[in-house]
Amino acid sequence: MAINIFIVFRILIGVLFVVSGFEKLIGPYQNFLYIVQSYDMLPAWGEEIAARTMPWIEFVSGVFMALGLRLTVALPAVMALLMAFIVVVGQALIRKLPIDECGCFGTLISFPLNVVIVLDSLLLVLTGILAGKRDDAQKFSLDGYLNE
Repeated sequence: MAINIFIVFRILIGVLFVVSGFEKLIGPYQNFLYIVQSYDMLPAWGEEIAARTMPWIEFVSGVFMALGLRLTVALPAVMALLMAFIVVVGQALIRKLPIDECGCFGTLISFPLNVVIVLDSLLLVLTGILAGKRDDAQKFSLDGYLNE
């Protein structure tokens, strides 16, 4: 039996989002709030909402991706998150904001902003491919199991 690369990509992307969201959820939300504030894009009330909700959105989207549950919703959600991350990091680079690391994985792992743009772009392309090959990506998934 050959390995279905689409399943591997789906699970890997899902796990990345699970880890990213979980790392932010287990720490004080003020840590992530500080990161959100450093990008200087939102009003104070928007920063507060983003700091409290984004980790949950990342975590839940990642769980759905990894398990292959409701991929018709999970794939576009992950793509929207990746596009938002690219815009946020891109504007920080263009504005030359004094941000040394992205805060993408809380305190677990840190990347410079230019690396984040490349990684998020690659993940966006892979997620787009998964969306186009959703039938292949759904094999060995909860959606496939539930629809049998």
